[in-house]
Amino acid sequence: MEEKYQGKASPSSDSPPPAAYEGDSRPAKRSFKTRMWDSFQRDPNATVTKPGAVGADGKVFDVEGAAAATAASPLSRRLKGRHLQMIAIGGSIGTGLFVGSGRALATGGPASLLIAFGLIGCMLYCTVHALGELAVLFPVAGSFSAYSTRFLDPAWGFAMGWNYAMQWLIVLPLEIVAASITLDYWNDGVNNAVWITIFLHLIVAINFFGVKGYGEAEFVFSIVKVIAVTGYIILGIILVCGGGPNGTYVGGAKWADPGAFNNGFKGLCSVFVTAAFAFAGTELVGLAAAETANPRKSLPTAIKQVFWRILLFYIVSLTLVGLLVRYDNDRLLSGSSSADARASPFVISIEEAGISGLPSVMNVVIMIAVLSVGNSSVYGSTRTLAALAEQRQAPRFLAYIDRKGRPLFAIIIASAIGYLSYIGASDRQGDAFTWMLALSGLSSIFTWGSICLAHVRFRQAWKHQGHSLDELAFRSQPGFWGSVLGFAFNILVLIAQFWTGFAPIGYSDMTSAELVQNFFQAYLAAPIVLLFYLPYKIYYKTPFLTVDMMDLKTGRRDLDLGHLLAEERAERASWPVWKKAYKFFC
Repeated sequence: MEEKYQGKASPSSDSPPPAAYEGDSRPAKRSFKTRMWDSFQRDPNATVTKPGAVGADGKVFDVEGAAAATAASPLSRRLKGRHLQMIAIGGSIGTGLFVGSGRALATGGPASLLIAFGLIGCMLYCTVHALGELAVLFPVAGSFSAYSTRFLDPAWGFAMGWNYAMQWLIVLPLEIVAASITLDYWNDGVNNAVWITIFLHLIVAINFFGVKGYGEAEFVFSIVKVIAVTGYIILGIILVCGGGPNGTYVGGAKWADPGAFNNGFKGLCSVFVTAAFAFAGTELVGLAAAETANPRKSLPTAIKQVFWRILLFYIVSLTLVGLLVRYDNDRLLSGSSSADARASPFVISIEEAGISGLPSVMNVVIMIAVLSVGNSSVYGSTRTLAALAEQRQAPRFLAYIDRKGRPLFAIIIASAIGYLSYIGASDRQGDAFTWMLALSGLSSIFTWGSICLAHVRFRQAWKHQGHSLDELAFRSQPGFWGSVLGFAFNILVLIAQFWTGFAPIGYSDMTSAELVQNFFQAYLAAPIVLLFYLPYKIYYKTPFLTVDMMDLKTGRRDLDLGHLLAEERAERASWPVWKKAYKFFC
């Protein structure tokens, strides 16, 4: 339709528009610089929880206001189904699998490696499904820390939010240094500070592109990792069957000599923490729900992919590693860092098979995996800090979200902490990073346990307030008792870690100072969590939420959910059997 201008003839299509027309409502074309500057301005919809009904002591936490703030967060909803699926499948595949599994193999043997990773995998399966059920129904900012505030205790939500944010804030400089160390595999003549500068600013730049930048980067990183692990599985099967260059049949010989277990039951317990570290980041798919265009559609599919990632990429690949590498191989404990490819059992197995060239390829994959974890660390920490600030559990300036949906000041803080990675170029890198790693060591266990307990309490409140399971858009496959099992197993891992931290393998040969240092390096996260929880609990006098107090309405994105679910169930009823089976697992 031809544009009309008040009192003027419409300009021809081939002539440039005049500078201004009286009554012209079209937005003026702005320069790139102006548009970029405006994108950093505060989103007009951004809010921070207002104080609740303040009592005589002025110490009241507004639970309902906190739930409303996380539900109304103006974070950009630009993640698509393919982003979520690749984050779920390959997002947490990193140095814990590629390198850390080598130390676990040396500590516990191949049988302990499989048992520990298998049990942690089962626990994660229950945990992620519990998170999926909550995140599909309440795709709110902050995800699991917000669920702890909403269904358990605001003080515990505060502790879990800061525990998770600190975990990822510390992981960023650790992973940047690890990425720079991977390049020493080829040439150690270049100062690591050069690579630290390149990698740090690359990760920061990706995150300044917003959630779309994070999603696309993780999509590419995850594809590379998935292809690498799949390729290794195929190669490993060939080598075990005797198809390598030397033609030697391997089979299960290394399970007989030197054996399936090392250091007995304590060796098995020591592997649990390594396995938990390797799975860290699995929960990010739930955190991303608040920035997903349609979580009700895309999140269930992504959650179901976690089962296949655990089975194929962890259990199958580590089974092959245990068949191809002896647990008494000296190289497994020779790594200078958590990203040293020389200590990777994947690289060792390839080199011992007499294959050249592929070890360098695996080192490239390890470097990409490290950068992927660094990228995820900025995402995880900034979204958690913004959600805490929206609930008035962190400084209010961290709730600043710009017009592109980026938590701007939280990204700036996380990027600034990333500059600690330059310690990696100093002589004190060993001590500094040992204690930084200790801060984040048990963080994931606390997070996963809180998710399971929040889901248990949610289910109890859902039933008590008159709702049925048919009203849920996505139901956890392990269900209520799966979350009970997941919570109990997280407690057992904490107990096992306390035991191995208090009396580690070979403790009889250690001095008292070494024992104390070893304990705090293994268990430092626990007192840190208590230091966040207890003062907040005492100061604000927050209640343990009962089923009557829990808000089950705020934040539910689909208003006509019952009608939508009825249509979807009618459609599923017409599917053939093969499609029903496929959709159940995928």
